[in-house]
Amino acid sequence: MIEGPYFVLVVLSALACGVSAGVFIAFSAFVMKGLAALPPERGIAAMQAINAAAVNPAFLVVFLGAAALCAVVAVVTFVLWPDQGTVALLLGSALQLVGAFGVTVVANVPRNEALSKLDPDAPDSVGPWRRYASEWLLWNHVRGAASLAASAAFVLALT
Repeated sequence: MIEGPYFVLVVLSALACGVSAGVFIAFSAFVMKGLAALPPERGIAAMQAINAAAVNPAFLVVFLGAAALCAVVAVVTFVLWPDQGTVALLLGSALQLVGAFGVTVVANVPRNEALSKLDPDAPDSVGPWRRYASEWLLWNHVRGAASLAASAAFVLALT
């Protein structure tokens, strides 16, 4: 049974992954669709502003905090190897670390960096913007699904 500080750690991990999932799903459900509906120069400028604003303590605490919590859960699970929930705990940790954190690092951040170099008013920015919006959204779906599944896995481990 999961109890004491380990219980608190798993609850915090479930919550952090759930909040991350909410952010990612909001972007997938309406933010990116709204930006894609704008004229390209406005969509590019808006997403550049969003990407710049996203690097703030509140987002970083949730995003990096979820990854750190999941890493700790994985290590503690390997050390304690509880009677119940081991697979769910390790699965939840892996989903968040690989499916959300890893995908962000290898797929979304490089696209954000490339977008930051575009001139919103340049006519040749339209093609890269459309490609960015499509590819970024696909990877964001992966992040949202992974975070939601990680949160669910932690909840299942607690039941």
